Amino acid sequence: MSRVRGRDTKPEIAIRSELHRRGLRFRVHQRPIESFRRTADIVFRPAMVAVMIDGCYWHGCPDHYRPSTKNSAFWQEKIALNLKRDQETNEALQEAGWLVLRFWEHESPVSVSDRIQELVTDRRASRRHERR
Repeated sequence: MSRVRGRDTKPEIAIRSELHRRGLRFRVHQRPIESFRRTADIVFRPAMVAVMIDGCYWHGCPDHYRPSTKNSAFWQEKIALNLKRDQETNEALQEAGWLVLRFWEHESPVSVSDRIQELVTDRRASRRHERR
């Protein structure tokens, strides 16, 4: 497991490159809430948008997750705990006013970036409007 990347995976890098190419600026692997010990893969702090790129195996993708045949009880529990932690993270960030976006690693970087750009742009506009 020590060889499994926890950050800077190929899907994350592809999405970050696409977002940067579009002129969007963001933080990488930051805690959206300083006191909360969870990080987001991509953070748009002023817009309060946290983006997570979830691996199909580690987060139980309904399309691609295949249970392990070796030590299956351990891995089923591990994936279930990951899903529970993901839900807790979503709830904590949403309660603090953050928009949480989750995408699967198999999704197209271009379509993911389209969605992120749309929602970040909308959030920025609405937050500017609220401050007036």
